[in-house]
Amino acid sequence: MELEIRHLRAVCAIGDAGSLSRAATQLGISQPSLTTLLQRVERLVGGKLFERGRAGAVPTALGAQMLQRARLLLVELEAFGSDMAGRGGPIRFGSVHMECVAALFSRLEEALDDVTLVVDPSSTGLALALANGHLDAAVIAVDEEGDLGLPRGIGQRIVVPWVPVYIALPAGHRLASAPEVELADLAGEAWVGPPGAEDGSLTTLRAACRAVGFVPRIRFEVPSGAGRQLIAAGKAVQLVEPTSQGGPGVAVRPLAGAPMRMRLVFCWRRERLTWEQASRVFAEVLGAYSEQAMASEVFRPWWEDRGAALTSAD
Repeated sequence: MELEIRHLRAVCAIGDAGSLSRAATQLGISQPSLTTLLQRVERLVGGKLFERGRAGAVPTALGAQMLQRARLLLVELEAFGSDMAGRGGPIRFGSVHMECVAALFSRLEEALDDVTLVVDPSSTGLALALANGHLDAAVIAVDEEGDLGLPRGIGQRIVVPWVPVYIALPAGHRLASAPEVELADLAGEAWVGPPGAEDGSLTTLRAACRAVGFVPRIRFEVPSGAGRQLIAAGKAVQLVEPTSQGGPGVAVRPLAGAPMRMRLVFCWRRERLTWEQASRVFAEVLGAYSEQAMASEVFRPWWEDRGAALTSAD
């Protein structure tokens, strides 16, 4: 793993705010998620960046050096983004990893004259790229009660107020054929870390598991979609978005009681998309997701029962 722009932004946010809680609020993520991100950055740079105490988060010598360099780099990047924004060219569209991205891109090509697509499992990364002009529009998934923390000038429309998070299991697993899986029955499993863990999905998983009496054993951290081989080999289980089709050796099942839920939001920069364009793109996003939901044998019953009512409430 290497340092990414979102890591630099997080470190600078902590340095500017003087505390992890205030920095987390500014970034639109939970404090535990920001703590996890900071620990990863510290492992990458090989030392502690902040001393935490009653005075808040105070940079160490290494932290002060990193802050100085990161701020200079971010100023240059933001200036570049400002220079490029509004100049026309292709619409830079971002999306969290979803099964429908290929169908969505085909629809976007019809709705927009020229479009490029970036798929990123991190909703925080997508939101920051959108806020700083590196993306023009995006489909972002957040916890049902989560706040994206986007600035003014960015439009938002909810694609789906909430959908349940499902579980991917080895096809030979004892629960693979169950109509739904109780989260408590997965207490002994090895887990692939959820994509976009720093957005709060890992915190949400741990909280849901604690509520039913166990702490999930996260044994694997892999790029989004790359956990299927581990699951098919019988080595792990993983949270997945409900339209996931699984694959050879992988079964996707609902979690009983929907202990984890996410919200899908379409966001766009108002200076890059008109309201008419945004409305058309919104319809294409919803259409692509709806088609994928109906194509899923596992998710279709839920979508037929609740999806239409939820999306018509927009």
